[in-house]
Amino acid sequence: MTNGLNAKIVCALVVGMGLGIGPAAAQKPYHIESKWSVPGNGGWDYLTVDSAAHRLYIAHGTKVDIQDLDTGKTLGTIHGLKHCHGIVIAPDGKTGFISDGGSNEVVVFDPAKMAKVDRIPTGGNPDGMAYEPATETLWVFNGTSSNATVIDVAQRKAIATVGLPGRPEFPVADGTGAIFVNLEDKNAIARLDAKAQKVTATWPLAGCKAPSGLAFDKAGSRLFSVCDGKKMAVTDAKTGESLATPTIGNEPDAAGYDAKNKFAFSSNGDGTLTVVDAGHAGYPVAQTLATQKGARTMAFDETTGRIYLVTARAGKLAPGAKRAAPVPGSFTVLVVGRD
Repeated sequence: MTNGLNAKIVCALVVGMGLGIGPAAAQKPYHIESKWSVPGNGGWDYLTVDSAAHRLYIAHGTKVDIQDLDTGKTLGTIHGLKHCHGIVIAPDGKTGFISDGGSNEVVVFDPAKMAKVDRIPTGGNPDGMAYEPATETLWVFNGTSSNATVIDVAQRKAIATVGLPGRPEFPVADGTGAIFVNLEDKNAIARLDAKAQKVTATWPLAGCKAPSGLAFDKAGSRLFSVCDGKKMAVTDAKTGESLATPTIGNEPDAAGYDAKNKFAFSSNGDGTLTVVDAGHAGYPVAQTLATQKGARTMAFDETTGRIYLVTARAGKLAPGAKRAAPVPGSFTVLVVGRD
């Protein structure tokens, strides 16, 4: 990206676009390119981009919606789930996995047929998942039992259960045998050895409360955890050292990283997308884009540079409920990009 914009250009962008622009701002800031209406009601969780197949998978309550990445057209739906959280597509594109927290299972599906083919028991409330290429295993992190179920992808069966020192949230794999996972109740991050199938380190996240979303910079060996309290914790993936805690939006739940432009993203429930410049000292916020309230989960497409977020209009808050139920028929995908 182009750096060193003069003050007049920066000022014009701020006034004209209504966005918060930091010192690494580009001439073409992020903006919402389009909005897709997706059928169905209820809550949602993680999104997964499959660039090779040109698909966006959305965990949408009791089903997984499959959309075309460009048009937003619904290509298919996987029904019959109880409370799905995440989706992982195997590297060969021939097998998909869904964590179904309502049934304590991982549901295996055929992406070509968009149909379920198997079920694998897990621990309590399977949530975030990560494929680990060095061992060709799928690591499923169970929220209520505070452990991870290790699945042999080729055999489609669980081969181990690994205990964790806290309640896991989102994980990432570094591609060489290490897996990292946020520990929500410990304000920490755990490192696991996939071959030894054990935790090898637990690092406190300074200035971070209840870390949820996690992104990884392979080249720079950095981890980006989004936290309550409007903070992103940047951690050295080799040493566990805290590198920075830039300010982000409120109520984040997912993170992403653009290796080409060295941007870290946080999708926030307050209706903002925070773009952190990870290529400059101090990790300044390059842009704060207004999205839509509730758009707290996201997926980044490294092929196109687009960001996909989902949300729905909130209805009335029921007595005793933490969140208002979504308004029926208002489920929306927001497509964010740059010209």
